[in-house]
Amino acid sequence: MGTIVAVARDDGHRFSKPILPAIRLLAGLGVEGDAHCGKTVKHRSRVAVDPTQPNLRQVHLIHAELFEELADKGFSLQPGDMGENVTTRGLDLLGLPAGTRLRLGSEALVEVTGLRNPCVQIEAFQPGLLKAVLGRDADGNLIRKAGVMAVVLQGGEVHPGDSIGITFPALPYRALERV
Repeated sequence: MGTIVAVARDDGHRFSKPILPAIRLLAGLGVEGDAHCGKTVKHRSRVAVDPTQPNLRQVHLIHAELFEELADKGFSLQPGDMGENVTTRGLDLLGLPAGTRLRLGSEALVEVTGLRNPCVQIEAFQPGLLKAVLGRDADGNLIRKAGVMAVVLQGGEVHPGDSIGITFPALPYRALERV
């Protein structure tokens, strides 16, 4: 079980999101008032390709432990800086299988759809950060560390300090891929 450290949303397509005392998740849509809220894709690059694609990136979650890892490499990051809606602690987000359901607080339920694929905006935010959030495993495969994306199954209000419950999907597990 993990904990929510911070929550954020922004009504504009800016890289970072301001921290708030609470956010409301809307079933099938995402974070109320966030620029990425909707049934179809809202990320500008994806809208340009096909605006009718389903929005598999309704909620962006990132682990606070990443900020500590990046601090060791000389980067200074706070919750919301990388555009995430929910900052977590104590949960291996990147190790979750696709389809994992996360109970955020007492009401909201999201399903993990895949890995966030960091874009070039991250490099403009802090030079060198793009390379720092990408890695390679022992076999040379690319590792994306910039969090996971999810869709909202059940809405509700989410606050810092709320617990995160985990329900794993049925076996066999599918590894997360970029969405």
